[in-house]
Amino acid sequence: MSVKGTLKQVIPLSAWKMLHRTYSGIIHLPDLPSAYLHPWRRASMNRLASLKNVHKGQRAVIIGNGPSLKQTDLSRLNGEFTFGLNRIYMMFPELGFGTTYYVAVNDLVIEQCLDDICALPMPKFLSWRTHASFPSGSLPANFLYTTYDNPAFARDVRWRVWESATVTYVALQLAFHMGFEQVILVGVDHNSNVPGKANTTIVSTGDDPNHFNPGYFGKGFRWQLPDFETSEIGYRLARKAYEADGRQVLDATIGGKLTVFPKVDYQSLF
Repeated sequence: MSVKGTLKQVIPLSAWKMLHRTYSGIIHLPDLPSAYLHPWRRASMNRLASLKNVHKGQRAVIIGNGPSLKQTDLSRLNGEFTFGLNRIYMMFPELGFGTTYYVAVNDLVIEQCLDDICALPMPKFLSWRTHASFPSGSLPANFLYTTYDNPAFARDVRWRVWESATVTYVALQLAFHMGFEQVILVGVDHNSNVPGKANTTIVSTGDDPNHFNPGYFGKGFRWQLPDFETSEIGYRLARKAYEADGRQVLDATIGGKLTVFPKVDYQSLF
């Protein structure tokens, strides 16, 4: 057993959590001045403040990138408030419209798709970790201070936002911040047929079977294997936060493996 595992056995859970938060705070301390004082972050925080509850009482659809999208009539979403994630823009020409908002927090996705992301016309929400990749000048996106540790659900995304190993969770926190009363998930298949340890970075050697387009993470693309266990921790936090506030998240993914949120038939939503 590791030293960490031994300590967790002998230290009370409440004390262990406090120690972990303290350690995490120390680790992130060097990042804090930039994360809160950099001009881009200050401007982002002001923009995020203006978006607080701007969609109160409305509904939104978060569009994942799973292969189930090929079985989903996305034309029904034209005119809906939508969040697009990562490389969803590969579908825009076929759809004939783009999403209302765009979200990406994975370093590898942003690094390899920088030009594509910069060209997107809708409001963009990106991880602050990646800001140095963007050319200097005007603010290129709304930058979120996202982190990998200390599970939490951010009701106000101006501050720290936990990623929960999935951009979908970040989008759920954004939707909550904006005041959406109902959020629908589509294309969140929560499934992968690529074996390996969660979060391991690999390089694709051929077509991508786990997304709606075989070129999504196609040959030569660097990406990280999904961490479904950590993602589900976040999804459960999201469900609890939404329901405590009288709101709801529904899962309309066709054939999806996620079981955290109530299921709903996609066609019944329209």
